[in-house]
Parts: sequence; structure tokens; C-alpha cells
Amino acid sequence: MTMIFGVPLAVFMGQLLLGLINGAFYALLSLGLAVIFGLLKIVNFAHGAMYMLGAFATLLGMRYLGINFWAALVLAPLFVGLLGMLVERFLLRRIGHLDHLYGLLLTFGLALIFEGTLVNFFGVSGARYPTPEALQGGFQTGFMFLPKYRAFVLVAAIAVCLVTWYIIERTRLGAYLRAGTENPALMQAFGVNVPLLVTLTYGFGVALAAFAGVLAAPLYPVSPTMGSNLLIVVFAVVVIGGMGSILGAVLTGLGMGLIEGLTKVYYPEAANTVIFLVMILVLMLRPAGLFGKEA
Repeated sequence: MTMIFGVPLAVFMGQLLLGLINGAFYALLSLGLAVIFGLLKIVNFAHGAMYMLGAFATLLGMRYLGINFWAALVLAPLFVGLLGMLVERFLLRRIGHLDHLYGLLLTFGLALIFEGTLVNFFGVSGARYPTPEALQGGFQTGFMFLPKYRAFVLVAAIAVCLVTWYIIERTRLGAYLRAGTENPALMQAFGVNVPLLVTLTYGFGVALAAFAGVLAAPLYPVSPTMGSNLLIVVFAVVVIGGMGSILGAVLTGLGMGLIEGLTKVYYPEAANTVIFLVMILVLMLRPAGLFGKEA
């Protein structure tokens, strides 16, 4: 049997795959946070709740409306994105002129409201969402078994991250977004509706979290607390990559997932803390993060 540093190849590759899957979720969620903070300077503590709402929209849509997984991939992010736009328009915009701490407290309160409401109706025990029929089973690669759904999650997450990065960094729409947040008065003078751009940006950021929630539904139990359990880790990933760095969020999310997966192989006791240890080291050596810009 082939061994890698004393670990069987199948076990090593299996944990590597699990690390990549977790990294894909870290990347998607970190990307949404980076978009919202980088363009709007909002520390969005409701992000984990939006991830949870995406998973719940998928589950409840199947139960009560007969919406299948493929339709949920589009409809759940749209629903949560529209909810996010309402939050920005009627709540966040009213405190936009105040210190960023007010936005953090407001979104934290919203997260508690969403979570508490769903706990009241559904309890804290998780519900399972079935794996789509077309993605059941897997492939035998010769050294490990690769489930189709896990491969799909990885490909879909990376594709969405790359498309988002391209739109923000390489298109005219992305240029408008960046310019509108840097100098809104000038963009208003050129006839650009900056408030609408801000609302759409926030809605898009939380829609990314909801998309991650849809992908998570067949993998993890759907429960009201699933977002809060993940949010602190995702914030650590964003800090490591650099607050507001789009590319940093994607690369760091995938990288931290791999590091976490490998830690589970060689030193399982540290698997839950390794990301925070990396964060401490990065902040000591590069306070702005790996891809962040020094102030």
C-alpha cells in the first residue's frame, strides 16, 4: 500500500478532498464578505445567517413547493439576494453615515433574529436534504472513491468565484462599482445611480452566501445554527486573505481548507484551531493580510 508520510494514500487523498470541499465553502462565503466589505465597507455579521437561509430555502422549497435542486441553485440565491437588498435599502442605508460599528451591530442583531425565528419553528436539530439523483454515486479513481456531488460542489464553487472576480476586476460594471464606492458624488454627477449600485452589490454579496447554502444542503444537516457555526472561521479566512481582497478571499479560502484537511490527517487535535493559528501568524507578519493593501 502506497504511503505518504506514514498515511495510506487513500486516506490522505480523501482528507485532501474534504479539505478542498470545506475550502470551496470558505471561498464562497469569504468572497461574499470581501465583496460587501471591499465595496461597501460593511462588516456583515448576517452573512452566516444568509448562508443558512439559502440552505433552508432549498429544503423548504422542496418540501412545500416541489422545487428541485437545480431550480433552487437559482431561486434560493435570488430570494436571499432580494431579502438582502431590502435590508440594505431600509436598514443599512439609514446608518450608512455612522461609524462602521453600527452596521456590525445591526447585522449581528439581524442574524440573531433570523436564527431565533427558525429555531422557534424548526428546533435546532438538523434536517437532511437528499443528494440530487443525477449526482449520486461517484467515480473510482484508482487510489480513492470520488463522490460525484462533492466533485460538483468543488467545480461549481470555483467557477462562481472566478466569474465574480472577473466581473468586479475586469468589466465596466465592476469599474462602476469600485468608482461608486470611492467617489459617489463624482459618479452621481456622471448620471450613475450609486444608491442602486450599493443595494445591488449588497444583494449580490449575500446571494453568494445563499448559493453556498444551497450547495451545503445535501452535504450537511440543514439547521438554524449552521451559519453561526461557520461564520467565525470565515471571518478568520477573510482576515488572512486581506479585508476586501476579492482574489485573496478565494485563494485563502481554498488554501485554508487544504491546511485544515491535512491537519486532520497528521494532527487531528489541532484541526479546529489551525486556521486561527495561521491568522495570528499572518497578522503578526503582515497586518493587512496576505493580499491586502497596507493603509
